[in-house]
Amino acid sequence: MTSTSGLIIEDLVTGSGPEAKGPGQYVTVHYTGWLTDGKEFDSSRRRNDPFGFPLGVGMVIPGWDQGVVGMRVGGKRKLTIPPDLGYGARGAGGVIPPNATLVFEVELLEISE
Repeated sequence: MTSTSGLIIEDLVTGSGPEAKGPGQYVTVHYTGWLTDGKEFDSSRRRNDPFGFPLGVGMVIPGWDQGVVGMRVGGKRKLTIPPDLGYGARGAGGVIPPNATLVFEVELLEISE
């Protein structure tokens, strides 16, 4: 599925747990991120350190806020995030170049209110 914003969402595994619906929920995920050339730039899974954030309030890149909504706990998604929903012209941390399209595999582990 491609959203009007250009975000491409591909469900890899459909979860059977509670659904991530939006602001007011705190979600915990495992993720791996790649550049479109296949170079991995970050992975919570490799660190064995799940990442949590409040959904829909701008604490993560917009592609994540939009791409996690609708997931169910236990599900995995591939998110292909255009630059304007990622780090844009500034890039990030010397590992994500300016105007990069990003690919993430995200697994939803937990939701809390």
